[in-house]
Amino acid sequence: MSVATWILLAVLALVVLWAIAVFNRLVQKRNRIANAFGQIDVQLKRRYDLVPNLVEVAKRYLAHEASTLEAVTRARGAAVGAAEQARAKPTDAAAMGKLAAAEGLLGQSLGRLMLVVESYPELKADATMHSLSEELTSTENRVGFARQAYNDEVLAYNDEVGQFPGLLVARICGFAAAGMLESTKNGQEREAPRLAF
Repeated sequence: MSVATWILLAVLALVVLWAIAVFNRLVQKRNRIANAFGQIDVQLKRRYDLVPNLVEVAKRYLAHEASTLEAVTRARGAAVGAAEQARAKPTDAAAMGKLAAAEGLLGQSLGRLMLVVESYPELKADATMHSLSEELTSTENRVGFARQAYNDEVLAYNDEVGQFPGLLVARICGFAAAGMLESTKNGQEREAPRLAF
């Protein structure tokens, strides 16, 4: 074999090794996104478990506010469904968009419920309601921190997928950009439920 053939084989081997290294990095970053979403998912499940308890306590005092309670229950159901879809595909931008929208509706419904609670001093003073409200506030904070960690992982992955020369391997191997889990909708900051007692 000639020297040129050896050089060509060496260059080809380097390109293959480089492509393998990029592929492995992309897989690692995709797995980190899934892990980061798992942290969000734990907090969302906790939140979803708190909502029915909150509604149940409020029912005792808000019999004539059934539409508000039903709206919270429906929003929770939609958010649970969106979270299940996102759990199945944590790098899918459409699934993350649906989850963000469902979470926004749940946040708005909870905000309306908390406004109604403010109008009822007996409910506002209820120890169980107070405890659940504090737990919900704590969970909201944890969701925010987990969302930030998730979005950081998505950013690192999307940078790798979108920058040359890694994008060559990403496109050939089917790595698509992942979707951020936004806390905003239509450019307006999502309001956290007010839980003032």
